[in-house]
This record gives sequence, C-alpha cells and structure tokens, in this order.
Amino acid sequence: MKNLFVTKRLFLGFLLLATLVWTPARAETILAFGDSLTAGYGLNGRDSFPSRLETALQESGYDVAVVNGGVSGDTTAGGLARLNWLMQERPDLVIVELGANDALRGLDPAVTRRNLDAIITGIKKQGARVLLAGMLAPPNMGSEYGEEFNAIYGDLARDHNVVLYRFFLEGVAGDPALNLDDGMHPNAKGVAEIVKRMLPSVVKALAGEPK
Repeated sequence: MKNLFVTKRLFLGFLLLATLVWTPARAETILAFGDSLTAGYGLNGRDSFPSRLETALQESGYDVAVVNGGVSGDTTAGGLARLNWLMQERPDLVIVELGANDALRGLDPAVTRRNLDAIITGIKKQGARVLLAGMLAPPNMGSEYGEEFNAIYGDLARDHNVVLYRFFLEGVAGDPALNLDDGMHPNAKGVAEIVKRMLPSVVKALAGEPK
C-alpha cells in the first residue's frame, strides 16, 4: 500500500510538472491607438495598419495580437476621452498615432501637447509601454505653426522616456503610388511600407527599451 501511495504521488507530481512546462505564455497585446490612419480608412480590414503589423510581427516570431483602436476623424482630445475605455484591453504596448487631425484643423499645438502628455501618462500609469508615432503639420499651416507642432513628439518622447517613431507616414506621404486618391490616406501598399519601416521601432518598444 505504501508503494502504491508513493507511486500515485510521483505520478501527480509528474502531471503538475508537465502542466507547468507546457502551459503557453500569454500572447502580448498591442493596442494601435489612433485616427483614420490606424483605423484603415478606405481599406479592407486585412490591409489596415493593425492587421498588417500583427502579421509582420507573427512572421518575425512574436506571439502578439494587435487591437485596432483607430477612429476616423479623431483628435488628441477625442483620443484622451476614450483612453480609459480602450485600456480595458489590458495592452502590453500602446502605439499612439494621434495629432494629424489637430494639425489639419489648425488647433492650438499647446492643446495637442497637453492631450498627448495626458494620454502617455495615463497609459504608463496602467503599466503599458508606449510607442509614440510622430506627425508633421501640413506646410500650408505656416512655418511658425509647423515648428511648434512638430516639436511636440520629440519633446514628449524624451520627457516620458518612450520609443519615438519620428513620422508615421515616413516614406509614404506625398507619393501617389502609396496613397488613395485623396492623397492623404495610405493605400494597401502604403500601409505595407509603413509597417516595414516602423517594425524595428515596434520590436524595440516590445522589448521595453527606452527611446
């Protein structure tokens, strides 16, 4: 009887060990938090930035799920207002892509800065990492406005010690072959180019490295 009892305990021990060894780690969640550029305006869902990014990361060996938190027309104020609701996804990393609509509407850069600062602060307070995707003001807003607006992203990335991707539309803006007919939103090829260029920054942010 004693041998039978010992055998059962050993068997249960092996089962517990096997469970610990084979239990898969939780996939990391990335929240792509932005406006129409993130949402995938004019595109099929599979061609949106979040979908293409998820595929690229998985093909690179990362166990991730990318949540599409883009809303067309959103400003930094709109993003701040819905931040807490989106953070219920419990993301490990948040890619903040907001500000383009602020600049297009000529909103005060000081307000944009304040909103983005509050967004980054709120994300970090909940324990998630941040990748800040920069925006550039349109040239027609004038040099003074452009200088004040364009400085926001680098300043905030430095202040919060987060990874900065200088310009979300780098290599895509102004290229008719990579944009829809409106000349403002990337087409499927444009999104692929954005993902290719941004991927190293996303990997850096996933690793928890500073900017």
